[in-house]
This record gives sequence, C-alpha cells and structure tokens, in this order.
Amino acid sequence: MPDRPILVPATYQPLTITGAVLAAAVRTPEKLAVVQDQRSYTYRALAERMHRLGAAARHRLGLAHGDHAAVVGPNSLEYLEAVLGLADAGIACATLSHRLSATELGDICTDARAKVLFADPSCRAVVESAELPGVREVVWFGEDYERLLAAHAPEAPPREPGEWDVFAIPYTSGTTGRPKGVLLSHRSRALAFATMAAEYGCFGPDDRFLAIAPLAHGAGLAFALAPLFFGGTCDLMGRFDAEEVVRRLGSRRYTGVFLVPTQFHQMFTLDPALLALHRETGLKSMISNASALPQAMKERIVAQWGDGILHETYGSTECGLTTNLRPADQLRKQSCVGLPFPFSRVRLLDDDGREVPRGEIGELFTITPYLFNGYWQDGRRVIPETRDGWFSVGDLARQDDEGYVYIVDRKKDMIVTGGINVYPRQIEEVLYRHPAVGEVAVVGVPDEKWGERLKAVIALRPGTPAPAPEALIDHCARELSGYKVPREYAFVDALPRNANGKILKRALRD
Repeated sequence: MPDRPILVPATYQPLTITGAVLAAAVRTPEKLAVVQDQRSYTYRALAERMHRLGAAARHRLGLAHGDHAAVVGPNSLEYLEAVLGLADAGIACATLSHRLSATELGDICTDARAKVLFADPSCRAVVESAELPGVREVVWFGEDYERLLAAHAPEAPPREPGEWDVFAIPYTSGTTGRPKGVLLSHRSRALAFATMAAEYGCFGPDDRFLAIAPLAHGAGLAFALAPLFFGGTCDLMGRFDAEEVVRRLGSRRYTGVFLVPTQFHQMFTLDPALLALHRETGLKSMISNASALPQAMKERIVAQWGDGILHETYGSTECGLTTNLRPADQLRKQSCVGLPFPFSRVRLLDDDGREVPRGEIGELFTITPYLFNGYWQDGRRVIPETRDGWFSVGDLARQDDEGYVYIVDRKKDMIVTGGINVYPRQIEEVLYRHPAVGEVAVVGVPDEKWGERLKAVIALRPGTPAPAPEALIDHCARELSGYKVPREYAFVDALPRNANGKILKRALRD
C-alpha cells in the first residue's frame, strides 16, 4: 500500500477482484460461474454466498476489515468462495495447502495472525494436531459451513475493499526456510487478469477455463479467478487426473487450461490411442508455468494439440506474470520463456547493479504494476529490497538480440519439483536433528517426470553408521509435507566447501 495519501477524483471507483465478480452477477446472474463435478454456482448464487459469508464473518466470527483468516484444503467451490467472500469484506485469507504438516500449518496460521481457519474435512487430522494459539475458531466446510451461511442474510459490507487492500496471502518459503506471506493486492491481480485476457485470449465472458492447479498457490488461484473476473466460467478440478484431463480437453468444452510440466509428463504416459482419440480440442490457449518446460516436451505438446495454442509463462507469486513465450515462438526459440508481459519491463543486472550486455547472464529484475504489496512475516508487513523499484526473486537469465528471455539458473538454491517451489534449508534443518547427521546439503537433481527431485547428501557424525533411507524418510515426514521429503540419500566423508567455508551445492549437483 502506498506510504502517502493518494488524491482521487469524485468519480473514482476501486479496481477489485470481488467488484468484478459482483458486476458479473448483475450482468448475467443466471450464468454458470464455477463448476466442480456435479456441483455448480451461478453468478447470482456465488454473489449471495459471498455476501452471506461476509455477514457471518462480521456478526458471528468477529472479523473486521483488515483482519486475516486462513483457508486450508484441496480445490473446492467452498475454498474459492471463502477467499472471495472474505476479501469482499476486507479480510485477507492465507491460502494454505492440504499437503501441509501440522507443524507447518500451525506456523503459518500463527505468522499470518489468522483469527479464523476455514478447513476442508479431509484435513481434520492435521488441523486437530496443529498448535493454533491465535485461531479463535475452525469452520469446517460441509454442514458446519452451510449452517453458518444459512444463519445470515446476504449483506454487502459497510466498507468496500480498496484496490490496494490485500486480497489474498499465499505463503512461500524464504531462503532461510521460514515461510513468508506474499501480500497480493486487488489491484495487482486485477491488472494482471486484464493483461492475461489480452495475451491468452481465453478469459472472455464466452470462455470456459479448466482450473486444475492448487488454489493454495498463487498461480492456481489466479488462473481460477481470471475467468470469473470477466464473467466467464471456471471449471474446477479437485485433483489432477491425467486421463480425465485428456478426456475433458477432448470434449471441446474448454477454451483455456493451465498445466505444469509434471502434469504434461503424466499425460504423455497414457495410451497413445487415447491421446489420438482426444487430440481435437476447443482450446484457444494452453498455458504452462511453475517450472521450465523442456524443449522436447514442447515439441510433443505441439504435435499432440497443434501449433497455435501453447504458451510458456515465467513469473512468480511476488511479480505475477513476467514473460510469456507465445505459440508462434515455441519451436523457434529453444528453451526460452519469451518476451516481457505487457506493462512489464525486465533488466538483467550484475552483482554491482550494472546492466549486462545482451547474451550475458545477469540477475533478472522486474518492474511492473503486478508487483505485490510486500511480505508478511512475524506479524508485520515487510517491504522487500528493490533496486529503485525493480524487484528480483533471484533468478539468473540472459536475453538474445531480439530481447527474448532465457532462464539460466536460480541464484539461490530453490528447487522446483512437480511445479512446486521447495527450499532446501527447511529440509536440512529437519535432517540436522537426526542423531546420525553431521552435515547435510539438499540439492535438486534432474528428473524426467518431476523436473527435479530432492537428493540429500550427508556427512555422518563420527563413528555413526549410516541410517537406512526409510528411517530418514520417516524422520522428515514427521515435520514436512510429502513433496518436501527427499527419497534419495548419499553419504560422503565431507561436503565440498569453498575458501569461505560455504558448501558448494553446484559441485554436489554436478
């Protein structure tokens, strides 16, 4: 949020996500807004439920504009409407994954200062095992949640959200392994949606988008909400099923879909006859993001679904969308993530802040109206470090003579496995607590299916026998989500270090 007052004209209306959804409910009230399996909401029903939830939050749960809540669970209609209904009341939700451990769930709810937790019943064991000292009440989706809504008449909030207000708080791990909340404003995502509609061409009122990625993550939430922003239809899947996705795309109902590289890999393990049967689609755009899409996979996608629909987008939760490689360039530009997104600029800088020449590697900095408001950590807003307003998430890149961007490596040691960011230090801290571990480094190694898989390299404590991998897996699983648990271990006499004593993770990866 700006640090100085902004003078606005009398005609000013804030640009908000919820305002766009409510406008669609007035424009086309009986149109399908969101669908999941056999259940659905029209725009009228979605708007009514949003206002019922807002009223319940104010009058029953004691939440006020500016408070924080949290929501945890797999993709569901209730998860999406909880984020929207609370945001319309000025209450930002920490969006949490159903794959979190009890420790992780408790830590994030505490950090976010969440006063109420909305939870899917499938997460009951984790929620009930978590320490939630600041959470006054847990509202369970299902009968508990429906009774809460039924007890309150739909009521617009007395104060509408401002465009700089925080809309949602997805959490990401910092380089130290501590979670940080990414404060996303209505304005940043509304502007991003407008640009997505122009760039991808599949978010208009007549479009139907297949949303598969977890709503807990920034991209998953964004691609599910973008069709609602314009009065289209979002078809929400509770979980990814490769055969089901292929069949749905072959139904020709959908004009857009967002997938991550791991999902494409699983789809191409299916029977070739099934793929051939469902080759024809109604897609205008097929969007890939979250981790690098191998060039060989791009070629398979184009051969399967055609050469006019694939986009590879590079971005981050903090920056939104940074670059996009459009369909015409997929086979022309090898291992490339495209040109800067509209309204965005990129610079590649060396360690001294000087712009590097074309073709040379530098740290990628972005300046864009899609940037977040800052981080939420230790119960307060933290302004990120920038270079005169240019922000970086620490990726290294180069640009060719046409300005196209190629991501080279991560400046820090983040690992992307199955499209999900994993930071090694959090895992290392857990492994350090095992009695046999003297030193440990967790690295990502190439994996055809997951993009990268986790491997832990361990130097044992003197005189200690190497534990079985199963014992280390069990040790990690007690505190970490399943996707953060390394399944592969190597034992060495000593970890390689540089002259300053820093572990050389690049040498370990090599």
